[in-house]
Amino acid sequence: MSSSACAIRNMTRKDMDIAVEWAALEGWNPGAHDAECFHAADPHGFFIGEVNREPVATLSAVSYGKTFGFLGFYIVKPEHRGKGYGMQIWRAGLDYLKGRNVGLDGVVAQQDNYKKSGFNLAHRNIRYEGVGGGRLPAHGEIQPLAALPFQMVASYDQRCFPADRSPFLSAWLYQPQSTALGVIRDEALVGYGVIRPCRSGFKIGPLMADTPEAAETLFLALKAGVPTSEPVFLDVPEVNREAVALAARHAMITVFETARMYTGVAPDIPLDRLYGVTSFELG
Repeated sequence: MSSSACAIRNMTRKDMDIAVEWAALEGWNPGAHDAECFHAADPHGFFIGEVNREPVATLSAVSYGKTFGFLGFYIVKPEHRGKGYGMQIWRAGLDYLKGRNVGLDGVVAQQDNYKKSGFNLAHRNIRYEGVGGGRLPAHGEIQPLAALPFQMVASYDQRCFPADRSPFLSAWLYQPQSTALGVIRDEALVGYGVIRPCRSGFKIGPLMADTPEAAETLFLALKAGVPTSEPVFLDVPEVNREAVALAARHAMITVFETARMYTGVAPDIPLDRLYGVTSFELG
């Protein structure tokens, strides 16, 4: 354990670039505009630890209202690991989210350590990799989300997420270089999805839909705009068998997995409508 003090403070927007770059070095493949969108979710929920003004650790502890929070970006710079800095920033994040049910997507190898901190396994999330391209579905019910009232999308999103995350969505849905589409039936939104550019290829997330057919329509429409030379990733809750089947139908392969865990009871959300997780960092 180092005798040096680790000074922990809130990240500035510029500090977010450090966290995203470290995430890329860890092989997490962040999105091109994740820093802006993530910081908008909760400007007070990102922490950086410094020793002699050198960044040594990062953590996100995003608060979604008074009942739910999510941990991510838990990274200690490799040369500073084993010195206790990670535990210091971890405790700061949990203290910030005190009183809330807190979720995380952790690597499976760390699952036992998270259990020691009070987290309980809910399910696995599987990252699948496929390729872009394909034919755009001839589907008159597909609409750009930008053409729909924001509140319509935010209300639908809250059906599949444990809390209102409107500040985050207002940035995420309209980020540069992304495509965000919804399916409208009888003047109601029955599914929506977003695809964004990442360090490698593109990620779809979230992907939510009332039916497997609507999910597949959105999946095909989103990946159709990606060159066939580019990989496309989809993070699927393993408990949604229709989502797993969708990935299999399109010859996607498993490349990574996480353990979705919560400090409290797993939120009562319809996982059968969640075909793609938004982000392993923010839930």
